[in-house]
Amino acid sequence: MQFIVSLYFKITDLLSSIGEFLPQLGLRIILGWEFYEAGIMKLKGENWFAQIQDQFPFPFNVINPDFSWFLATWAEILGGIALVLGLATRFFSGTLFILTIVAIAAVHWPDQWNSFGELLKGYAISDKGFGNYKLPLIFLVMLLPLLCSGPGKVSLDHLIAKMIRGS
Repeated sequence: MQFIVSLYFKITDLLSSIGEFLPQLGLRIILGWEFYEAGIMKLKGENWFAQIQDQFPFPFNVINPDFSWFLATWAEILGGIALVLGLATRFFSGTLFILTIVAIAAVHWPDQWNSFGELLKGYAISDKGFGNYKLPLIFLVMLLPLLCSGPGKVSLDHLIAKMIRGS
């Protein structure tokens, strides 16, 4: 029995040490890529924000659509790069969190729904008339640990903090 308990603690200690860098690194890489890719698509594409500006929540609905497009594009591009590097991770996680909430409200949320069951139909990747907020909701959940706990040990933020603290 002692062997099993000892083995359990060795395994959990190993997992805990891996947990100080690997989960955050994985989240940063996948989110960074997804946001970067979305930003590049906006950079190369046409601005369609004017068509949906009235669906943006306040105060984003009163901002010039060209300026909103510019902000969203560069928040996604720079935020994606910064997440991968682990640079200003909490700032960019918060920025992308807000951007994603605006995207859900303006683009991904169903136009109308009469029951919780209808709303749940929007928890989908493709819009079949009920919205498609599944992927952005997943992104919000993935951004939370980075926003609340930081980028982990394999990051420029960690390196910079270590240099500033002198340890």
